[in-house]
Amino acid sequence: MPISRRQFAVLGGGVAAGLATGGLGAGPAAAAAPPEGHGKPSEDHGKPPHTVTFDRHSLLVDGRRTPVWSGEFHPFRLPAPRLWRDVLQKLRAAGLNTVSVYVAWNYHSPAPGRHDFTGVRDLGAVLDTAAETGLFVTVRPGPYINAEVDGGGFPGWLIATPGRARSDDPGYLAHVDAWLTAVNAVVAPRQYTRGGGTVLLYQLENEYSSHLTDGIGAAYLAHLYAKVRADGIDVPLFHNDKGHPGDWTPGSFPTGGEEGRYLYAFDAYPDPAKTPPDYGWYGPGGPHGGSTASPGTPGFIGEFGGGWFDCWGGAEFDGRGYPGARASRDAAYERRSALTNLANGITLQNIYMTFGGTSWGWLPAPIVYTSYDYGAAVDEARNLTAKVPALRQFGELLTAVPDLARLDRAADTAADDPAVKVYHLANPETGAQFYVVRNDDDSDRRFTLPVTTAAGPLTVPAAERIRLHGRDAKLLATDLPLGTRRLRYTTAQPMIQETVARQDLAVLVARPGDPVELGIVCPEPPTVTVLAGAATSAHDPAAGLLRINATVRGLTRIRLTGGGSATPLLLLLADDEATATLWRHPTDTGTVLVRGPALLRTARLHGDAARLTGDTTEECELEVWAPGAVERLRWNGREIPATLTPSGSLLAHGRLPGPAPVRLPELTGWRRRAENPEAAPDFDDSDWPPADLRTSASSTPVPAGQPVLFSDDYGFHYGDVWYRAAFSGPTGGTLALAYQTGTQGLLMAWLDGTPLGTHRMPVPARNQASKASWTATATLPLPDTGEGDHRLAVLVRPMAHAEDGGSNDSHKAARGLLSAALTPAGGAPAPELTWRLRGGDPTADEERGPLNSGGLYGEREGWHLPDHDGDDWEPVSLPYTETRQGVAWYRTTFRLDLDRGLDASLGLTLTDDPGRAYRAQLFVNGWNMGQYINDVGPQHTFVLPEGVLHHRGRNTLALAVLTDGTGPAGPGTVALTLLGLAAGGTT
Repeated sequence: MPISRRQFAVLGGGVAAGLATGGLGAGPAAAAAPPEGHGKPSEDHGKPPHTVTFDRHSLLVDGRRTPVWSGEFHPFRLPAPRLWRDVLQKLRAAGLNTVSVYVAWNYHSPAPGRHDFTGVRDLGAVLDTAAETGLFVTVRPGPYINAEVDGGGFPGWLIATPGRARSDDPGYLAHVDAWLTAVNAVVAPRQYTRGGGTVLLYQLENEYSSHLTDGIGAAYLAHLYAKVRADGIDVPLFHNDKGHPGDWTPGSFPTGGEEGRYLYAFDAYPDPAKTPPDYGWYGPGGPHGGSTASPGTPGFIGEFGGGWFDCWGGAEFDGRGYPGARASRDAAYERRSALTNLANGITLQNIYMTFGGTSWGWLPAPIVYTSYDYGAAVDEARNLTAKVPALRQFGELLTAVPDLARLDRAADTAADDPAVKVYHLANPETGAQFYVVRNDDDSDRRFTLPVTTAAGPLTVPAAERIRLHGRDAKLLATDLPLGTRRLRYTTAQPMIQETVARQDLAVLVARPGDPVELGIVCPEPPTVTVLAGAATSAHDPAAGLLRINATVRGLTRIRLTGGGSATPLLLLLADDEATATLWRHPTDTGTVLVRGPALLRTARLHGDAARLTGDTTEECELEVWAPGAVERLRWNGREIPATLTPSGSLLAHGRLPGPAPVRLPELTGWRRRAENPEAAPDFDDSDWPPADLRTSASSTPVPAGQPVLFSDDYGFHYGDVWYRAAFSGPTGGTLALAYQTGTQGLLMAWLDGTPLGTHRMPVPARNQASKASWTATATLPLPDTGEGDHRLAVLVRPMAHAEDGGSNDSHKAARGLLSAALTPAGGAPAPELTWRLRGGDPTADEERGPLNSGGLYGEREGWHLPDHDGDDWEPVSLPYTETRQGVAWYRTTFRLDLDRGLDASLGLTLTDDPGRAYRAQLFVNGWNMGQYINDVGPQHTFVLPEGVLHHRGRNTLALAVLTDGTGPAGPGTVALTLLGLAAGGTT
């Protein structure tokens, strides 16, 4: 359904609708947000149109200042549509009000002119679900996305297409226009301005850093701008600048006089071990100062590093994998970054990634392995991590204090500890003052701070000094409304303010054990009751000020009555652990605050009942603050008896149960079948394409005197490629095979069925994975089999196409064989090699798409599919050891029968001696869920999302294992693993 004005005013997400109930610091322009329940596309007939504009401070949604606190989510990295709502609900619950969505061209387009937006590629369903969940959306459809995916998102067929990509080449633009026409047909009716969705922003290109002065770039971006506008996209457009050099700011390319509808954005991935950079007001300024690069538009970080990717071998995090990424960019990093950005005038922030997901199949770029967990706040198995409370604290802060969307730099001030960095900001319309204090040392600091208040200057706190932990930050404030009262100052960070359960309610947060002090304007002495925890209070009648001091542990509850206000005030002082189970959720008849469960998904008020859905990961309490008419609680459809507490809440009798234990089956009953018949001399390759091309669209030159052997030129873009060459004459001597694959690629060769050996690309050192060409020549000795007709067979495993971050067609670097030179023994003349090749058909699997499978014999014959009959395969037990060069398949089936009320996240874990050299593709019910390299790592566990995995029924698991024949190898221990468990879950 379209959004009504009434709904818009009272509902919202992470930085949403605090104004309807008088949020902290509510200024004249309130923050806006989409309502939960906003439905599928429709025109908002008969109602005033929604508007999305901006000034230099913030986005203006229907005229309301709206900070954007966004998280990146790639639906193509979660090929299970039933789980999209789960992730989106978790992003919203994490305090975010916007989701940023890349749209990968290669995922949707198996061939020129074909664009598929159905099934796992249903972009419309993603946008609709985001709207129903209460999230704004930023759409980022490329054409180039980078994103550590194959070709940076360019489809494989584009690699073999003439015309320079990311330029104004007419051939390239024709394909781009077809792509954007298909994408924009989905996006346009779902724009917030159309009343049919919540699409708020739209990105043109991504990190396009070249062609700044030659005119090509300006013409290219102008074309994209005009195309997108012609397709009916009328929300603000932006380009995501790589770093913040000030490229492609408003006015730097023609937009038809529409500069007021274009934003400058940049990305930022600071080193967590270094001091956070300043991007504007407190930076050097000038064209390289981030927000000052575009002084007429608000500060906008299109991607801020919420983690980092890991590479084959795990060198990025010293072999720790993504737990290492999460440890280096932890909750304190999130706080320090978000607050520093806010202090620099950044009112649009998007965290890349907030849920990373899985680069399944042949999706990953050559440098990364299957997992794209990224160290994100929501991990690959969809678990909320310890980083989520920091995101929620900041998102709820923006909701509670809308003054933060319109700040100016205020007079410099300093703590009495010079190691503490202080940013002083003020809202000129309301007089509220804000102090971002940051500690860049490893050790804790204690300090006092001079602040400005409406009653004159103060030094706070009056009692115990502020504590700021190492490499952390917090926000202090003065002169904020606190419901019907006024907060003169606070050394705890504001988080939530609502009028609920017939009282004003405020949540303020700090680290466990931190001393905090609040000064509340009270003309008369109030009655102060400490309901839980410990706190002291003192009233200064001359100043008309109540001072409260407490040490924050868990949830301290303080109730104020009187003191000049007829409305009671409940103060909740929460540490991070308490924050993790405290959930605010607006509804169309008021806001509810819920304490206890691991997640609150939805809240509805119906008559005297609050109907709540969510998750528990262990037994817990359920406590609810709700509008006064609510007297009953329902949790996941079940009536929960409850009692009114002195805090004004309803407390459930007993505790909510946690999830029941889950027993996973052992994986037994394995069957094995060896393949690579292509290596045999009598294999019939007559239906394979001959390698007879002499020119190529590749950026790799065709070696002189050689035919084109590059796999893309023959339509084989993803996965393994087989080559067979016929020749006559003597053998012996050597065979030199030049090939190009990307990181961790390999080549295997046979002569007349006899293995010649395997060549592998090296494991990259730290920060080197994207800097090498990954081209090698394998020089293999040839056995002397005498005169006659011979067959040479070569298997190449490319590891995807390079990205094109430099806009230099690097994605067109060839994959597969480059050249071959056979030098017979004894000086005999080199024979002529006549080649044929075969890979995977990117159009063959309509359900799973072009990135699912490659050119192994078993893939071409459907051995990975669940309906394949493998009963005649050889029974084996794992671990299985053999010394053989080539490919063998292992299959088994198993059944799951998991309760529908459980959200069980499962994975597949492979363990073995790391000295055993083999790799395996993991197929689950036909889905290629990743590649395992036993002697490289670091990944051993692969997430299997429900939808790919059947939680109630039969599942087929197939492993395609490559062994190089140099020593004993084969699949080791393979087991299902429970990665996360919640009661309630996604149902």
